[in-house]
Amino acid sequence: MGVSIREAKAAIRAAMPGDAEHLARFINMAADDLPLHFWQKSVGASGDPWAYGKERAARETGSFSYRNAWLAEVDGAVAACLLGYPAEAEPSPIAPDTPAIFVPLMQLEALAPGSWYLNVLATYEPFRGRGTGSALLAHAEQIARASGHDTISLIAADSHAEARRLYTGKGFRELARRAVVKDDWQVDAAEWILYTKSVA
Repeated sequence: MGVSIREAKAAIRAAMPGDAEHLARFINMAADDLPLHFWQKSVGASGDPWAYGKERAARETGSFSYRNAWLAEVDGAVAACLLGYPAEAEPSPIAPDTPAIFVPLMQLEALAPGSWYLNVLATYEPFRGRGTGSALLAHAEQIARASGHDTISLIAADSHAEARRLYTGKGFRELARRAVVKDDWQVDAAEWILYTKSVA
């Protein structure tokens, strides 16, 4: 008899360029369509925002690169994603031409200098409640410690109640909040919340 999705354990592997479509979908899920909103503005009304997102995910460099991502698979199917990287030890000033929508996120990131920044943790709906998020959080702690970081930081929207319960249940503590700048981005969230956890 085969193992059910509910019973199967997640196998975690490093992402590859061929996973770019999954990565684009996961980062968009984690940020309530903000990436898609930005990608559409980048390619224009006639452009393909998903193609642009996949192109960015397949890059060798940059924060949103497959090289900074890990995928959890259940019974051979991609179920969830972790994407993270070291935060700057000395955050750079926010450039004057930075879109206002990203400023509060950058302000919060700067409050956890030198941490290992967990940018994306997302799970496809059919696999939620199976422990993939917890497994990837544990994997993130291993990565952070192995790379010499004693703190993990992440930012969550106040509207993501389930994710926030997971983070606080795993020992993350709220550090700061900033109001969400929406412009023409349609989203329920009102605040971004910075969480940190010591992994020393």
